[in-house]
Amino acid sequence: MARVDKPNYYLDIADAIAVRSTCLRRIYGAIIVNNDEIIATGYNGAPRERKNCSDLGRCLRDELKIPQGERYELCRSVHAETNAIISAARNEMIGSTLYLVGRLGSTGELLDAAPCSMCRRVIINAGIERVVCRKADGSFTITSRREMVYDDDTISKPV
Repeated sequence: MARVDKPNYYLDIADAIAVRSTCLRRIYGAIIVNNDEIIATGYNGAPRERKNCSDLGRCLRDELKIPQGERYELCRSVHAETNAIISAARNEMIGSTLYLVGRLGSTGELLDAAPCSMCRRVIINAGIERVVCRKADGSFTITSRREMVYDDDTISKPV
């Protein structure tokens, strides 16, 4: 049996963490690794002590047919990346790598995982140096902190 490389090793762990997700729409798992040590883990779900969509048996964003990436304020969940970040000390995250895996809630199929614009802001402020995301075909992408800083999707472009 061939030994798995480090990025896929950590992505596989993030995928295992995703099974704790309580979101009906998207299932995400994230881990933060620094110096080859896991600093924190996170999955998407409602804040502590609030009811999860899986408990309620419904997703408001699905019911309202809200497209992916829009109207996050109507979602009950805290994203996996953010949950991992709030579970770690900032000094442990500086220079670290965040690994992210996502699956479709209805089928479990892999998605092209990527942090949303809000999570990218939190990742930048946490001092995380790179984000490794599993794609639907099983490959992965690596995005540097620098790319997230300079690829600022919140600046409107002149028409």
